Amino acid sequence: MASYALILAAIGGFAISAVSGCFFVPFLRRLHFGQTIRESGPTWHKKKQGTPTMGGFCFIFGSTLGLGFAWFSLLFTLPEALKGSSGAGMLLCMFTAFAFGLVGFLDDFVKVALKRNLGLRAWQKLVMQLLISTCFILGLKVTGSFTTLIILPFIGPVNLGPAYYPLAILFIIFMVNAVNLTDGIDGLATSVTFVVMLGYMALTSFLGFFHLSLYASALAAACAGFLLWNFYPAKTFMGDTGSMFLGGAVTAMAFCMGRPELLFFMGFVYICEAASVIIQRAYFKITHGKRIFKMTPIHHSFELSGWSEVKIDFTFAFAALVFVLLGVLFVYVN
Repeated sequence: MASYALILAAIGGFAISAVSGCFFVPFLRRLHFGQTIRESGPTWHKKKQGTPTMGGFCFIFGSTLGLGFAWFSLLFTLPEALKGSSGAGMLLCMFTAFAFGLVGFLDDFVKVALKRNLGLRAWQKLVMQLLISTCFILGLKVTGSFTTLIILPFIGPVNLGPAYYPLAILFIIFMVNAVNLTDGIDGLATSVTFVVMLGYMALTSFLGFFHLSLYASALAAACAGFLLWNFYPAKTFMGDTGSMFLGGAVTAMAFCMGRPELLFFMGFVYICEAASVIIQRAYFKITHGKRIFKMTPIHHSFELSGWSEVKIDFTFAFAALVFVLLGVLFVYVN
């Protein structure tokens, strides 16, 4: 019926994200908004010192304007397609992505403008993320998208009741930071999120969340456009501005569908990245200095094993694709 709008959202998202880099990357260079490479990463990453950061604005603009093009085309040609309850969910998803992106922007700004390498303090980020996550849950209740019922693989429906609230908030914060941790090498978070958003586009279309499918289409294409600038060797990094924006979008999408359990499939790569850091630190403390992985997040361990950044990108994106397909299958049988 309105499949052309999905195509228009994708074309707009890709084109604006790709073209905006022609203006935005030189602008970041003039501002001297270059990435500071931490000592904790592989030593050869030092050559990336000074690469413009905050390039995530490219796909933020691309996805937003691409969605706007599709929305206004439908408004004048097929307005009945815009009716339905998923419109509120789409706006809530966008709000959450932008809110987390703002936290990332503040973190980046402190790093590059105020010259404080670690950015915002951990407690500052946590407080803001708690506030955003709480507002998001309240937004779900207001829009009627909230449910304490989740469907677990091999178990079935489980109603968590009041325990759902703190668990959901903690899980949202975990997932947003997991996406942030995935952004450690050229093109990794972008390529993985491209695959994830394609999966969301299929799922939202299948489940009848048309507005969300438009946003997923625009964001998937915007990530593809940004890869022209972010793939190895990267001309710009997305920064925390981009990675937290993506984290907010990836996480909110599942919750706005009323299917937060899908994040175990759609967010598999992100979860593995974050889990590797948690396991490494816990094992380090328990064993007083021993390590399981060569370096975390785990993509660095693959680097130290001799894998190129391109090989890691394709392998992790393929792993994401496998679990996205499993997620689609899970929804189909449930």
